[in-house]
Amino acid sequence: MSDPASELSELTSVEASIALRIATASEPDELSALANEVNGRGSVFVAARRQIGSLPPDERRQVGRAVHDAMKRLESLLIQRREELEASGEELRRRVERLDLTEVVPVRRRGHLHLVSQAQMELEDVFLGMGFVVAEGPEIETDWYNFEALNMPRDHPARGMFDTFYLRAGEPGSLMLRTHTSPVQVRLMESESPPISAVMPGVVHRRDTADARHTPTFHQIEGLVVDQGVTFADLAGTIEAFTGAYFGPSSRSRLRPSYFPFTEPSAEFEITCTICGGSGCRTCSGTGWIELGGCGLVDPAVFEAVGIDPEVWTGFAFGFGIDRCVQMRHGIADIRVLMENDLRFLEQF
Repeated sequence: MSDPASELSELTSVEASIALRIATASEPDELSALANEVNGRGSVFVAARRQIGSLPPDERRQVGRAVHDAMKRLESLLIQRREELEASGEELRRRVERLDLTEVVPVRRRGHLHLVSQAQMELEDVFLGMGFVVAEGPEIETDWYNFEALNMPRDHPARGMFDTFYLRAGEPGSLMLRTHTSPVQVRLMESESPPISAVMPGVVHRRDTADARHTPTFHQIEGLVVDQGVTFADLAGTIEAFTGAYFGPSSRSRLRPSYFPFTEPSAEFEITCTICGGSGCRTCSGTGWIELGGCGLVDPAVFEAVGIDPEVWTGFAFGFGIDRCVQMRHGIADIRVLMENDLRFLEQF
């Protein structure tokens, strides 16, 4: 080995050169080549370390520490620069892959709300304009909310009007897919004090045979008003206002006596068949009228079940099928097409 002082000076110069190249390296491959110059077989530092044994004992410690420290410093610089390149590469990748959510590309509309969903939103808007609020409830109901609280105790013959899908859970017959949205009325009267004015839209299920006017699963919207001094005239006026707002002023409606266990007196309301204009057809079974739903004054037994004093409060309730409204408004002869997902039909709306 030559003079230790000159050797150390040469190592310092080599270290500075490599350190500068590390700081300016822009690719991982460059760092790999520089790492080989520090630790590889041809490295000046490795060669210097091999010759330390030939130095006098008093010089070995000085040169050995200098070589060791230089290699450690360069290795630290290599690690630091590699982390910097990896971080900048990750940032670049994120920039390239980032989606510009502010960019709006005009394209042809690919889809829209189903006709029934559109109708539900329109009906909600009609009732909101009349001072109602929208309430919702669970689709799986207990026997209490679906039947008993609505004046239909177990084995009551009125339950035959609602052929039901029961669930295999809990006590037999205790859980079911709701047959109407009336359970939401019960829950609302339990949780809120009168006065109440609300509509309850939602999906319901009955074991009906599918035909031109019925499907086992359909959409229903019900209304409830509870206040002091509510009469049947208020109910009739509400139905008249709703049918005129949704079907247009040319539509005619009528009430005819009926029976429901949760209202007394009860009625069904109908509108002129929009398919035949009232002359009679397959859809209206030749009557010229289409039943939309049922209505009536809330039975005092229902008020008692939810803790409302029927001597102080009165009210009315009504309910009808949203699917049936769609059928009548758009002149659809068979309601089953709403469930068939035929694009030739759906794209018309």
